[in-house]
Parts: sequence; C-alpha cells; structure tokens
Amino acid sequence: MSLSSVPAAHGPSAPAPTSHAAADRRAVAARPAAARPAAARSAAARTEPESTGAEAIVRSLDMLGVTDVFGIPGGAILPTYDALMDSPRIRHVLVRHEQGAGHAAEGYAAATGRVGVAMATSGPGATNLVTAIMDARFDSVPLLAITGQVSSEALGTDAFQEADIVGITVPITKHSYLVTEASEIPGVLAEAHRLALDGRPGPVLVDITKDAQQGTAPFVWPPEGHDAPAASTAKVSRSQIRRAADEIARADRPVLYVGGGAVRAGAAAELRELADLVGAPVVTTLMARGILPDSHPLNLGMPGMHGTVPAVLAMQRSDLLVAIGARFDERVTGDRAQFAPDARVVHIDIDAAEISKLRHAHVPIVADARTALPELTRALRSRDARADLGAWWSFLDGLRQEYPLGFSPTSDGRIAPQHVIQRIGRLTGPEAIYTAGVGQHQMWAAQFIGFERPQAWLNSGGAGTMGYSIPAAMGAKVAVPDRVVWAIDGDGSFQMTNQELATCAMNDIPIKVAVINNSSLGMIRQWQNLFYGRRYSNSDLGTGQDTVRIPDVVRLAEAYGCAALRVEDESEVDEAIGTALAINDRPVVIDFVVSADAMVWPMVPQGVGNDRIRYARDHEAAFGDGV
Repeated sequence: MSLSSVPAAHGPSAPAPTSHAAADRRAVAARPAAARPAAARSAAARTEPESTGAEAIVRSLDMLGVTDVFGIPGGAILPTYDALMDSPRIRHVLVRHEQGAGHAAEGYAAATGRVGVAMATSGPGATNLVTAIMDARFDSVPLLAITGQVSSEALGTDAFQEADIVGITVPITKHSYLVTEASEIPGVLAEAHRLALDGRPGPVLVDITKDAQQGTAPFVWPPEGHDAPAASTAKVSRSQIRRAADEIARADRPVLYVGGGAVRAGAAAELRELADLVGAPVVTTLMARGILPDSHPLNLGMPGMHGTVPAVLAMQRSDLLVAIGARFDERVTGDRAQFAPDARVVHIDIDAAEISKLRHAHVPIVADARTALPELTRALRSRDARADLGAWWSFLDGLRQEYPLGFSPTSDGRIAPQHVIQRIGRLTGPEAIYTAGVGQHQMWAAQFIGFERPQAWLNSGGAGTMGYSIPAAMGAKVAVPDRVVWAIDGDGSFQMTNQELATCAMNDIPIKVAVINNSSLGMIRQWQNLFYGRRYSNSDLGTGQDTVRIPDVVRLAEAYGCAALRVEDESEVDEAIGTALAINDRPVVIDFVVSADAMVWPMVPQGVGNDRIRYARDHEAAFGDGV
C-alpha cells in the first residue's frame, strides 16, 4: 500500500409543451395557479418592488429554504448566475459536468429528504441533466432541475443551444414547465418545489427563457396555494385498514415486503412498531436497506435477483405479502407468473398507479406509509387473536442456518472484493453514508455492509445508472457534512463521473472513494461467464494488476488533488481504510485491486422463478414444502 504525497486541499398546471414550434410552445407555456393576476392571490401575499426574473429565481429559492445548488453556468442561464453572486445564503457548487450536478442533487435529497437543486444552461447543458432526471424519477427522489432557455422570440427557430428540454423530459418528470415571463417565476418555482416533494417524490423541471430572467416584475411572496396541505396528509381509508388487519391476523406465513417508498416517507419508526407487533419476517429491497436495522431479528435481508436465500424463499412461500412502498419490479419477483403463487397481497403506496400494476392487490391502500402504518398497528392491537407463526419461523430459521450470506476465497489468489466492502462497513460503522455505482460492487455493498438506519445507503436502483456514486456522495456530504461518506465504485462506473473529484477537492468536500478494481465491467463479465460461454466481449477495461493500467487510478486521483492509495494484498486492507478515515482535509481514493473472477451470489437467473435461486455457481437452493 502506498499513500501519495498530496499538497493541502484547495481551500400541476397547464400541460407541459411537447411541440418544437414556437407558437405552440408559447401557447402552452406553464402558467400555474401561483402565476395568476395579483387580484386573485391570497391576501397574505406580500408584493415588493420590481426585481429581475433572475433575482426572482434566487429569491424564490431562498424563500423555499434552498441552501445548496449544484450546476454549471452557460449563456442562457447567465443572468441567474449573476444574481446568485449576491445571495448570502445559497451555496453554489460548481460541478464539472451537468450529469454530476443532477446526481449530486439526488444524493443531497436522498440523504436528507429535502429537495435537491441542479442548474444548467440550455441545449447540451440541459440534455446532460436528463440521465439524472430519469434516475430521480425511477427512485422517487425530489429533484428540482432549473434550466436556462433561449429567449422567447427565438423559440422554435433552432437557435444556438436551443433544445426542447420540456418536450424531452415530459415522460420522465412529474411535471416540466416553460416560463416566458418574469412575473411567473415565483409561482412556478414554489409549485415545482412543492410538487417534487408532494405525494410520491420525484423530479420537476423548470425551463426559463433568457428574456424572462432579464425582464422585471414585482416580486410577490408567498404565491397563491403555496400553503395548501400536502397529499401525504390525506386521510387513510379505515375500512381498508380493517381489511388489511384481518388479512394479517389470519395469515400463517406473512411477509412485510418493504420498498424505497417507505424510506422516502420517513416511516422507519412506524414500520418497526408494526413489525414488532406482528412478529412477521421483513424483507427490505435494494432501495430500502436500513429502514429496519440489519441487526433486527425479524430482518431477513434483501429480496430479489441477488437477495438472501431466506428473503427470496420467504416471499416465494408466503401466504400474505404486505407491500409497503414497493412496486413488485422484476428484479424482485423474477418470473411474475411463478412469483409467490399462494400469496394474497396488501399493498400500501402513495402512488395509486403502482397498486395492482404488476401484481393484483387484494387490499389496496392508497396512502403515505408514515400515515397508514400507525393506523394498521392500532387496528391490529385491537384484535385478540392472531395466527401462530412458530412453524413459519422454524422454516425460515432453517434457511438462515443452511444458507448464510458469505463468499468463497478467490480462484486467482487476489483480494476478494466482498472482504474489502465488508471491512469498509465494519471499520466505518453504521452512522456513515454509503453510495454505490452500478454493478457487482453495488450488490456486494448492499449485501455486506450492515445498515442500521435509513438514508445511509444511496444507489441507483430503478435506472441502474453507472456513474452515480461519486457525485451522489458529493451531494450527500454537502447535505450532511458531519457524516463520513463513502463512494463505493467499480472501475467502470468510476470512469464515467470521476471528474467530480475535482469538484470535491476544490470545494472542500472530503468524500472517501473505494474503487473496487477488477479491471472489467464486472456484472457484464459475470453474465458472460454464466450465460455466454465465457466469451468476454468488450468487458475488459485494462485498469487492474498485470494490465496497461489505463487509467492509473492512483495517478488520476492525484491529478485531481486527492489523497490516493493502492491496495493489492489483503493484509493491507484495514490499514488503508484506517488511513482514509483519518484524512478529512481532502477527498481520498483507494484503488483496491481485486479478483476479476469473483461473482455475486446468491443469484436468480433472469427469466426464471425465484424458487430457482442459486446459492452459488453449482448450488441451487432447495425449495421444499417446508411448512
């Protein structure tokens, strides 16, 4: 192991437009309730002297409680950047790529539950945000993307750096707005910020023309409707709660199936109270790791393609699934026709569109989990008798004993990547925040780090976005600077957004980065090994031991102003992690050179039922009658 010598760090409205024609776009430009004439506004609204649209953007963000923005300036957003210089309360983090701004805003939001804000210019600046916007939509992350746009008279003329970003993002946002008047800005931003959080969280885009930023109008705050009650406060159907309680009380093999929606709802305490009362096993999806502590005796771990055998087979054998903020995606269910054939379903979700979309819900409950779970707990307490779960737990405890989560020594004598990740978790502890890219390292991190609290595990679940880890860690560290933040990345994901290490170094954001370097696109290589006759087509990267080492991870990290280490022997792992934890004045990057032959197990091959889960390469877990 070597430590580089590094100098000190540097200090809902009108439908969104989809047509590219200028006349059409002007006709349907967003005009929310908050942008109505002054006479229609709340009497409590305060009108102040005229300000420019750019000043109104900054002022509105300040009034909404935004303290941090990630972005890059460009011509169409430059008036706003000029106004931003005068804000004493909003910190702007200058990223190196707009995708990094989007993922940083995601990490910020996921770590706190607050809206993350990303800003970019028109054309390619805006389109570079699209991946992060899609990612936030999949994973229900409250993201506000503000983009500059060419002046309104140039719309539809193919002007320099013009792109119909509203039309592009309509399918992947909760709403996309086009603002062409300075007077609309406070109302639109207030509504967009609220919409990002309300109901099922998600991304909202506000595209603001340059002349709207340069124009002037009286600044009115608060806009009309700004203090309306949130959807999450809506009442829960008592009859449906009673039906759900009846289902749970008579179930012999219940499972609480908890997804990321429960995390977004902030329902950890409510979930734990329900679980302790019912005594049923709990499985937490990739997006919900930590909402029930891994150390809790009811927690069977993660279900799905790379879930634990007890979690996967518990769902498969259950007679009742209580889905809480989960969406029955194919990575959890496997072949849906064969998934949990005997299970009835209670489905609690704030998004009505998710209920019975992929699996029929016998008891649908459209509600915020934090509101619904206490109601369900109270209903269950009033019941004198519930089914005895002794036989069910006997079966599950047998699975736990027979199929513990673990890993085998590597075939080439190099470091086992699972060991590295496990040691990072144990030496750092559960109070840290861990982000991951996408691939094998993501699954190993989900498996081998012990998560004891929600919002400690941030990753790209639905979209599977390589490059998420480093900028998301950066955003999380800005949001929660007192927590240690680790970005656990693969050498493939690392190369997609590592330029944000410069952002971290220049802005005193001391994240820790563990590059799990197997010199390949590891999950692609695993599938090629298992399903394509070991034909490794375009999956070798040349970054590891006995390769050309392009790039050299240590030298690259040094160039970005980071402390850098390389670990090639298992005996050096703990020392390197300890060194990284002791450095807090700049980012640290550790190049862990690991075996390329390590695989993620257990695994349910794509397209088969979950009863076909493979514990290891030649070991298919037995699925018998059991109970």
